[in-house]
Amino acid sequence: MPDLLHTDVFVSGHDGFAFYRIPAVEVTADGSILAFVEARKHNLGDPGQDKNSIALAMKRSTDGGRTWSPMMIIEEPGEGWSAANPATVFDRDTGRVWLHYLRSKPGRGSEHARPGTDDLQNLVRTSDDNGITWSDPIDITTVCRNMADPKWRCTVVGPGGGIQDSKGRLMVACWMTEPMRVFAVFSDNHGRTWQRGSFVPGGILGNEDQLVELADGRILMDFRQAEGDHRWFAESTDGGRTWSAPRVGEPVSPVACAIERFTLKSAGDDKNRIIWSGPKGPGRENLVVRISEDEAKSFPTELLVARGKAAYVDAARLKDGSIGLLWEREDYRFITFTRLDQAFLTMSA
Repeated sequence: MPDLLHTDVFVSGHDGFAFYRIPAVEVTADGSILAFVEARKHNLGDPGQDKNSIALAMKRSTDGGRTWSPMMIIEEPGEGWSAANPATVFDRDTGRVWLHYLRSKPGRGSEHARPGTDDLQNLVRTSDDNGITWSDPIDITTVCRNMADPKWRCTVVGPGGGIQDSKGRLMVACWMTEPMRVFAVFSDNHGRTWQRGSFVPGGILGNEDQLVELADGRILMDFRQAEGDHRWFAESTDGGRTWSAPRVGEPVSPVACAIERFTLKSAGDDKNRIIWSGPKGPGRENLVVRISEDEAKSFPTELLVARGKAAYVDAARLKDGSIGLLWEREDYRFITFTRLDQAFLTMSA
């Protein structure tokens, strides 16, 4: 197996922040790669925990991930506040990048936010220049959450994994608490307005989720289990408005994983392929990529990306057709970018 180049994009303790977590990666119209993270100022605590302060940060690569720009702070809301959980969508029709994220008040993370309040807000920003500059935030909290529900504390996006489907619909996977249920928000007018879809039925509790479009136009959601040793899949035939009952997904410990379209016959590729990436285990160790050639019914091919500690991961298809992974490495010491070229991903074909 060939050696892969792993480039550390964010390093804990550098640029004024103790840790970096929750990676999301997007590719823009000109092929630039955007790497988003939570920049955790004081400690590893999640939003609202451990008196932490969290900024939303980004770096940009224009050479396929080999080198990266200085860090840009997109939002630093203040001491004790958090700007967190990035999930992105690239609109190929307009060239605009949509960045969904959360802003949370001090002490008000997903477990302690009060229903019907703005303790946690769902915000979006946009970039029309390939990630160089970003708009002011737009508040879509009342779309993402039923504010009248006395138990609905917050809606969390992704992280990562937003898509534009073949019909032009923009979609971002979401989850709510409490209880933990998964759904999607979507836009049919290039982000001018957003709508909230229905929950995945069946009583399965889950959270951190991503989307991929299947070759026949159905949408597949891959979501993290609340308990057990495997994720869950659910399918939508109406663009994320409603969902099937879930079926068993990939074996992995509870962690945020990535799913992405790799090749598509209708676009001129030799086969339909979907890739899935996450830590093989035990626990959060040994990052792998698994490949499906039957539209996510099975993932029989597994390739090792890196040995050692590995946690959250996001994926994007790069301009040259390769796959870029942005992932948490060595107990959150690094956010690392790894490029998987077509030769690596098709070596078992």
